[in-house]
Amino acid sequence: MVATVEFDNGVVRLIDQRRLPTEEVVLECRDYQAVAEAIKTLAVRGAPAIGVTAALGLALGARAIPVERFEDFWPRFEEICTVMAATRPTAVNLFWAIERMKACAEAHRQLPIPALRARLEAEAAAMLQEDIANNRQMGRHGQALIPDHARILTHCNAGALATAGYGTALGVIRAAVEQGKRVQVIADETRPVLQGARLTAWELQKDGIPVTVITDNMAAALMRRRMIDLVIVGADRIAANGDVANKIGTYGVAVLAHVHGIPFYVAAPLSTIDASLASGEQIPIEERRPEEVMYIGSHQLTPTGVGVLNPAFDVTPHEYVHALITEVGVLRPPFDQSITQALGRLPPPISI
Repeated sequence: MVATVEFDNGVVRLIDQRRLPTEEVVLECRDYQAVAEAIKTLAVRGAPAIGVTAALGLALGARAIPVERFEDFWPRFEEICTVMAATRPTAVNLFWAIERMKACAEAHRQLPIPALRARLEAEAAAMLQEDIANNRQMGRHGQALIPDHARILTHCNAGALATAGYGTALGVIRAAVEQGKRVQVIADETRPVLQGARLTAWELQKDGIPVTVITDNMAAALMRRRMIDLVIVGADRIAANGDVANKIGTYGVAVLAHVHGIPFYVAAPLSTIDASLASGEQIPIEERRPEEVMYIGSHQLTPTGVGVLNPAFDVTPHEYVHALITEVGVLRPPFDQSITQALGRLPPPISI
């Protein structure tokens, strides 16, 4: 299993996902600015991974605040939180992690500043371990939905690379394989950044799980030919009614699955649910640089001067979602009720 993010003696180490699959390079971030840049430029991506990495970045930032009183520490720490919050707008785990780190700082404001810094580092480290544990629990719940010999379509990358480890959608698949089930994963390429072709295929190949890459426009034909049994994806934000924001193209896959009578599952931790939003219409959608569409590497695909749209995410209405797979169980429609019940069962975060 891939270790996406690690924290060791004041250094945040990340697999540079921009370089995969041809190069396996570890990026070393020694200050919060480097962590923020890694998130912004997709060196690390995936909602849970972004949240954990941001928390570690805030711990790094706290190390560098040269003050002795909390009254002087707090405004500087808030400035660092603002920088981190500006990196990516859609993945709610980022903002969840920032608020948790701020709450930890306020809860221990009476400590000497060196001890407070240590508390923040411990909190971020706990979030990393919790994410891996939650993913494994999610996998145990979700694998029951996967029959033996299933052919599974997945979109984007929701594996160990998108989390602190193990994965959400791919975590469910890993858990099914660990139970002895034989599966075939079909990873669509996921334009424009090719997370499926580059990252999902790389992960699964390393784990020895059979995987086949298709282009995004092949899914409909495969569904019509009965070559796909179910779809499982991750999420970057889930509204209170079960609407799901995920990588652009997810909505199209969900509609196709609905038309062909194929189950469409979403695997995500409860930290991805934004209960403050009534529906997906309120989820902010990040618009990324046109160069991501215009180029693959250094190779130009489109004529110079042609307009480009590049929304990074879309929203799948809850009507197309068969179930949400979480660390507390599989949530079924009506999601406004099952989500409320699940959030009520969520234990408070561990503050070390």
